[in-house]
Amino acid sequence: MYSFLILGIFVPFQVIMIPITTMMTKLGLSNIPGLIILYLAYAIPQTLFLYVGYIKTSIPEELDEAAEIDGCGKFRMYFQIAFPLMKPMHATTLIINALWLWNDFLLPLLILNKDNSNWTLPLFQYNYQGQYFSDYGPSFASYVVGIIVILIVYLIFQKNIISGMTNGSVK
Repeated sequence: MYSFLILGIFVPFQVIMIPITTMMTKLGLSNIPGLIILYLAYAIPQTLFLYVGYIKTSIPEELDEAAEIDGCGKFRMYFQIAFPLMKPMHATTLIINALWLWNDFLLPLLILNKDNSNWTLPLFQYNYQGQYFSDYGPSFASYVVGIIVILIVYLIFQKNIISGMTNGSVK
């Protein structure tokens, strides 16, 4: 199952964008819920790859064995031992996926292009520039808004990434 899900990393979006657009239109999902479903489906392979790699290299099996000897069940072991130790990976995947979702242009263009009331910020930014005109005031204001939001997300979670990188450095 892991290998099957990881294969999603190797398929470029440009290969499947026409079938995805056709399928979403036929299913009536050319809207925000359809876009959310697609984002979840595309985030799973990379996120799974990062989590599995982190768990294999950073969480020792001895912790699982010690918890099992102490009578800890599988769910309790996951939520009280493994999940808190994966805080750096939670922050990393959140930042990577937030950056991708916030800046994505092509998927919203294909799925939400029918109605401009559901457009994302990159789609509005695209419309401030034309072949014969440029509206610099709203254009640069939208760039600043785009930068500020993702910068706030990064600043909130950067401590977890830095602490995760230095966790194993000192015994």
